[in-house]
Amino acid sequence: MAVGPIISGIIQKYYNQLQPETQKLMDVAVERIIEQKRKGGKLMVITGSGPNIHEGVTTLVADLMDKGIVDAVSTSSAVVAHEMAGTLDKVKRFDGTKLGLSRTLLPKGNTFEITQMGEEQLALVREEMIMDEELIRRGNAIEGDIIIKAAGNMGYPMGLRTERLAREILAIARTYGLPFETVAGWGADPRTMLGVGARKGLPVLVSVPQLIGGGGVGLAIGDSISISERCMRMSKMMESSTILIESAIALTQEIHDGPFETYTGHGVWAGWDGYQTISLEGKTLVRIDLDLNLKRAWDMQRNDATVQQAIDKGLPKTKLTGIPFRMEMSGFARLENSLPLIGDIGTIWPVLACKVAQALDVKLDFVSHPQQTPEGQAMREWIVENIRPVQRDVLLKTSQAYRRGR
Repeated sequence: MAVGPIISGIIQKYYNQLQPETQKLMDVAVERIIEQKRKGGKLMVITGSGPNIHEGVTTLVADLMDKGIVDAVSTSSAVVAHEMAGTLDKVKRFDGTKLGLSRTLLPKGNTFEITQMGEEQLALVREEMIMDEELIRRGNAIEGDIIIKAAGNMGYPMGLRTERLAREILAIARTYGLPFETVAGWGADPRTMLGVGARKGLPVLVSVPQLIGGGGVGLAIGDSISISERCMRMSKMMESSTILIESAIALTQEIHDGPFETYTGHGVWAGWDGYQTISLEGKTLVRIDLDLNLKRAWDMQRNDATVQQAIDKGLPKTKLTGIPFRMEMSGFARLENSLPLIGDIGTIWPVLACKVAQALDVKLDFVSHPQQTPEGQAMREWIVENIRPVQRDVLLKTSQAYRRGR
């Protein structure tokens, strides 16, 4: 999945598929990232769930972390759960009632999934938990579809294994006073954001708006440290970064202008009461989004300060702008250095990453591609075959070493 002459040609093809306005703003974003990295500035990525996994974006971000381009990551509990199970995997999907499972335990459509695993991986899971191997055998014999999907999740046994492992990780995290994400990273594949973050000491943290996802993993993440500590850690990550990139994520109002941010956020009273606060003033906020209304709100603010006027007059922003106004549009549009990149993250991310890497003379070991392309299909197969689930034994050994080293 390395970058070479053929990949460079493909990246140019992706660039040509972007709208002209997005191309212009992309070029500005690339220039700012390059400028800041050459000055020693830090880059933080704030990722959402689903598309970021399926388009290979989280795997690309992990490589950018490894190569010193990305310095901090905020993500979702669902992404953490998927990376713990290997990012992407193959499952056999079929009607679970044919296994005799109760419809009350099955999701809509009665679908049930069996993780497609080799004997080596099955042997490792056998050492950790009692598996119903007859269930697996019978499930694999039932007619159904084999698909690539976000790893773990509802597939048996990897989804169940991930949730049970999460309880062990939670106990260690609370004992040592660490975020769940840090401890999970100790055993995670080095080609995941969790894994490379742990190995290089880079922060990887789930944001409060994205805590409840990934089933029991999300609960364990939420229980590992308090919400107040999580928000303070998040604000310090943003404070130390000069550029923030938001990738296919909702509810970022509570992230980029959260309880300790003063420029567009709600941190004014925190400052009065003696808490550390931060300001996004002067920082570049890049948002990759499919919503054209984000660009419209951004344009309105630059043309006649429409968004700021609505706030100054206490008027509903939806009525004044005439567009469906998502909360995160407010702080984003009003930040002077924000840049909206409207388009498919599967197309935008490889272009952005490769342009920055080439300018900084960095060789990437992995490049993502839109999942619907032949290159994207090959990429997804590569992730399935190469990125491994969390290794429990490695995690426990690292935990013991951490305790001795304190």
